[in-house]
Amino acid sequence: MTETEKLDPERWATCVKLARTLLMVGDDDGDLVLKYLDVLIDRGLTKTDKPKKVLVVGAGIAGLVSAWLLKEAGHHVTIIEANGNRVGGRLKTFRYDQWRPDLPAPFRDPRQYAEAGAMRLPNFHPLVLALVDKLGLKRRLFYNVDVKPGTGSGTVPPVVYKSFTGQEWRNGPDVPFTPPDKVNNAWIRVNGKQVRKSEYEKDPRAINATFGMPEDLRSKTTNQLVNDVVDKVRDYYSTVDPVTRERKSKPFGEWVEGWARVIYDFDQYSMWGFLKEHGKFADGTIEAVGTIENLTSRLPLSFFHSFLGRSDINPKATYWEIEGGSWRLPYAFLSFLRDEIVMGRRLVQMEYWHPDRDCSGCTHVGPDGPAVWIKTVDEHADEDRGGSRPPPEFQEFTGDVAIVTIPFSSLRHVIVDPLFSYKKGRAVIELHYDSATKVLLEFSKRWWEFSEADWKREMNAIRPGLYEEHASESQAKGTALLGADPDVDETRIAKREKAFYAELRHQEAPDREATHVFGGGSITDNPNRFMYYPSHPVPGSDGGVVLASYSWADDAARWDSMSDDERYAFALRGLQSLHGRRIEVFYTGKGQTQSWLRNRYAFGEAAVFTPGQVTQLHLHIPTVEGPVHFAGEHTSLKHAWIEGSLESAVRVALEVNGEVSA
Repeated sequence: MTETEKLDPERWATCVKLARTLLMVGDDDGDLVLKYLDVLIDRGLTKTDKPKKVLVVGAGIAGLVSAWLLKEAGHHVTIIEANGNRVGGRLKTFRYDQWRPDLPAPFRDPRQYAEAGAMRLPNFHPLVLALVDKLGLKRRLFYNVDVKPGTGSGTVPPVVYKSFTGQEWRNGPDVPFTPPDKVNNAWIRVNGKQVRKSEYEKDPRAINATFGMPEDLRSKTTNQLVNDVVDKVRDYYSTVDPVTRERKSKPFGEWVEGWARVIYDFDQYSMWGFLKEHGKFADGTIEAVGTIENLTSRLPLSFFHSFLGRSDINPKATYWEIEGGSWRLPYAFLSFLRDEIVMGRRLVQMEYWHPDRDCSGCTHVGPDGPAVWIKTVDEHADEDRGGSRPPPEFQEFTGDVAIVTIPFSSLRHVIVDPLFSYKKGRAVIELHYDSATKVLLEFSKRWWEFSEADWKREMNAIRPGLYEEHASESQAKGTALLGADPDVDETRIAKREKAFYAELRHQEAPDREATHVFGGGSITDNPNRFMYYPSHPVPGSDGGVVLASYSWADDAARWDSMSDDERYAFALRGLQSLHGRRIEVFYTGKGQTQSWLRNRYAFGEAAVFTPGQVTQLHLHIPTVEGPVHFAGEHTSLKHAWIEGSLESAVRVALEVNGEVSA
């Protein structure tokens, strides 16, 4: 009996289907990525001679792209969006909107912008990169790791996708490209000890010792420790080239089966359970891994999710961003879809006709009428107008089919008749959505790029001798130096925020060595957890916006309990613990913050599996329920990535157009 024959046949069949879904293998063993690139970038859908009336619920990127493809094919689309003032879903940029001068600028400098949601596009996501290029948007490098200025070619290479079939797809001019040199000059600060990331990579023992890690493991970085144990999982589907030491996939059949075995053997594990059982890690080692590798908040969640993520957030990969902000991607579709979008309408009820379901309670759909009926409520009814709230205003829509792109965490609150199939219903009820929170702070100067000489010049320009004074014991108390830079109007810093700062500022944060980084991010065990410095300056502006805190799950929930002004004061304090108190002089008093869990339409940052949910739920998430189709990142296995949303958008457009999508 072979190893495969010893497996539970039903579970094994599920794992094989999941592996093929993950690897984008079609029913004919073809590469679905190639097919989707052909539809999305090259040729579009087949023109229809039987146009359908299509309702698309949600104007996030999945809804917009599926609607765009279907309209191009000849269908009649209506997009219903709950948000009354923007499209894009979790593609959201804090920015000044010149077309909405009634809305205040998010930062003191109206030229500044920063991402509330998705912010990076990896080079191994061809759909999104090719779409950005097709739409004429400008992309530039996102520095996931800080770089040496002036290095690299400065060119934008073509999008290249190398298929497992051996075929290569290329889009764009074939220009030479060299990424900039990575420096790793950003900080790690944990357990009261602070070093450069590059110093930790050279000798991790001092930092590892602070976690009580066993002596025999201290000479390895946490990245090496995790790779050592997950390499045993990678061996299921890939091998290491003895010469280059690079991994390459096994032959097609073994590759697919290997991934199926990964799912079969490890889906039931949490990340903590995997590290404990398969890594044999002591608690201190797991705590070090969690803190430095951004896994603390994900340790109770699915190992499989974190395992996939270690390929997504890859220090060797090249990342891109959209010049001017990620918002430009969804808004690029408005000129084509503006008349099809109904804003400010939230889905609250849906009926659909399914001949195999009990629809005795349905009054709006049937075999001779519309197949889908939805009721929406006017979101503006929640606004307080002159001291009273108007009654809700309902509007109904009907169609031949519906594409539901809203998260299941939101769909959970929609009345659906008839009930979805049992497994679909369980997925809507149980699929776990993680929280994620960002706190962004604006500064009048790009102090994270300063050398010590820059600090001396800029501080003494504020007041002669301030550099030496601030480095001594005679540092000003209270808020005397908060926003002291002449380019900051410190009178515009809110009194409440000043009061928080006066009480909560770091009294024991000396002026540390100049950070002197360009892009990248730092790691800390303080509540800020992860900090990212902007990769590029904004033309015409001396300042910039720092992602002062980026956190997930329980780490994010603790920020979510605070008011916004409290978040800014605490986030500034967390920055000061790594960079010194002196950064206060450039703080403009302006910040922005985004909690996706508290967002009334998102109900969470993204779908993140708990142990067992891959095999339990995923195959039922994208399946069609009569005339109701489903799209969005949660219906792919690239959770939280734009690429997953685009995969789902093309898949669902093919379904609705009557073409085989798999």
